[in-house]
Amino acid sequence: MADRAYRAAAPDDLRSEALGALTLLFDRRSMQTHLVTQPMPEILAAMAGDRCNAALVAERLAAGFDLGGGGDDPKPLIAERLAELAAMGLVTEA
Repeated sequence: MADRAYRAAAPDDLRSEALGALTLLFDRRSMQTHLVTQPMPEILAAMAGDRCNAALVAERLAAGFDLGGGGDDPKPLIAERLAELAAMGLVTEA
């Protein structure tokens, strides 16, 4: 399966409020509020409005977080999270 590319909503379109381990994301475009947990907010931040696929997001996240380095490839898990964000309307296929 090809590594799909996505683009996150513009930062001005989302309002983010941390609530402990959870984050509320209010999407001003759809007027919907989403309750998410890690790594969703971190993925959105790593995308920074650019066109990104799972490999690029993994590379950006690895710069600031320990992604496990135990030999497990994080790209399939990130690809799953990107698909979930797309289902919520927080990212779109680019």
